[in-house]
Amino acid sequence: MNSIEFAYPAFFYGLIVLPLMVAWYLWRGRRSTAAMKLSGFENLDERMGSSRIWLRHVLFLLRLAVVALLVVVLARPQSSNKWEQVTTEGIDIVLCMDVSGSMRAMDFKPNRLEASKNVGIEFVNARQDDRFGLVVFAGESFTQCPMTTDRAVVVNFLKEIDFGVIEDGTAIGMGLATAVNRIKDSKAVSKVIILLTDGVNNRGDVGPVTAAEIAARFGIRVYTIGVGSQGNAPIPVQDMFGRTVTRNMPVEIDEEVLRQIAEKTDGAYFRATDNNKLREIYQEIDQLEKTRLDVKHFSKKKEEYFPFLLAALLLLLGEILMRYTVFRIIP
Repeated sequence: MNSIEFAYPAFFYGLIVLPLMVAWYLWRGRRSTAAMKLSGFENLDERMGSSRIWLRHVLFLLRLAVVALLVVVLARPQSSNKWEQVTTEGIDIVLCMDVSGSMRAMDFKPNRLEASKNVGIEFVNARQDDRFGLVVFAGESFTQCPMTTDRAVVVNFLKEIDFGVIEDGTAIGMGLATAVNRIKDSKAVSKVIILLTDGVNNRGDVGPVTAAEIAARFGIRVYTIGVGSQGNAPIPVQDMFGRTVTRNMPVEIDEEVLRQIAEKTDGAYFRATDNNKLREIYQEIDQLEKTRLDVKHFSKKKEEYFPFLLAALLLLLGEILMRYTVFRIIP
């Protein structure tokens, strides 16, 4: 971005000479006015009172403009071209998402899984400089998307998450362990796992707290989110005739284990009871995990006095020409 600066702004005090020149010009004009004795006005040309007499003041105005421009030249105007060099240190984030059957519950709209996917997509799209990975778990776990800076790829994998891909159950420890394995060797300034579940660990060979201890050893921070309303929630199930019916089932979230995971890894535990609360949680995590920016400022200066000097010389030349041609005084 270009901006004009002055190397020696103190020279602008020289502009005080302009009102002094005006005062001197007016004073001299009064003193030089002579009385002319005439027997009558019949021999005077009527044009002597014309505008040509007033145009003689243009010479003085040109002289004032020359002095003002020379003051600007002495102040040494410079254009400054400034720009920034931004160095980003992104954060590596793994979204670890529960896809067990209980995520079909409709206390979130349209259900817990779809609500979690939609808010997760918003979160990914809002973070420009981070790498993301995606792990899903139910009765077991697997990596849905490896670590990548391509947010479009992560978003597409999030959209493709669905039920029935994995054996049902809730292996929180296995899901967390898989996420840790994906991010543990990262060189990022910060390594984060967002673990989202709506149940109690009931499957897997690795316990949730054990997986949290491993995460803490690798300097990985884990934010845990319990998804589910208070009390009962409507869940679609199949009856004995194969029809889909809705039944109210109790919401069971092992909040104590989720708190332990967060505490051991210097993270935080959140409880989401509806879509808006879930969105607010992701926004809070977004504020907690800000990408670091190192900004360096550079500038390049260029001398800009020449146009002012050229204008002053042209005006001075114009004044001299007019003084000795148009307004020449015959001695």
